[in-house]
Formats: sequence, structure tokens, C-alpha cells
Amino acid sequence: MPTNSRAVCFAEIAHGGTVKANGPAVTVGMNKPVASPFRCFNSSPKVIRLVVLMYVRYPLSLRNVEDLLFERGIDICHETVRLWWNRFSPPFADDIRRQRISRMKDFRHWRWHLDEMYVKINGDSHFCTWTA
Repeated sequence: MPTNSRAVCFAEIAHGGTVKANGPAVTVGMNKPVASPFRCFNSSPKVIRLVVLMYVRYPLSLRNVEDLLFERGIDICHETVRLWWNRFSPPFADDIRRQRISRMKDFRHWRWHLDEMYVKINGDSHFCTWTA
């Protein structure tokens, strides 16, 4: 059995087994609840969220985020920032988008607007649409 907790988690999930890492055991399989995405990491979800949002929200490099967190007593490597950014930024973006849409629906005259435009790329005209 591998000693790396991440390897154990991924191996167990692949076989639909029981996972116990950073919390209670969670059974993973078809039609069963999936555990938190933070279960294989030793850091708290609040720290991971802070690191990812600092890197995404502000124009900072990976090493700048590492230095800022070190000044606040959190010692992580810049590669950890990159790993967390790659893994957790899409779900965080989905959550932010979902919250933004739910807040906008509270307004009485809320609706989507479709914008369209022609873009010329390498001499070819392309028709683009997007919601605004």
C-alpha cells in the first residue's frame, strides 16, 4: 500500500472504495455522495481558497503569493500555489458565477442580453455572440 495520502485517495476512489483522509470515511461509488474536494490535502479549505483567490484576483506571481503568505505565517511552496490553482479555480469560478446569478435574479428586471459582433482573424470574418 502506498504511503502517500494522495496516492491512497486516488487509488481508493478509482476502485470505488472507502476513503479516510482529513476527516470521516466517505464511500465513493455510483449514486453515492462524494466527499469534499479538499479531503486529500493537509491544509484547511480556508487557506486553499485564500491562496487561489489571491493568485486569481490580484496580479501576483506564484512566488509573490508564496512570500505574502509566508509573512502571514503560512509556509507553502510556489508549486503548491500552482497545484491548488489548477485544481480548485474551476470549482471556485462556478461557485462565484452561481452566487452572482442568484443575486441578479432577485432584481425585478433581470435578464440576459445577447451581444454580437464580427471579428476579422487572418483576413477571415467570424460572427461571435455572447451573453452580457
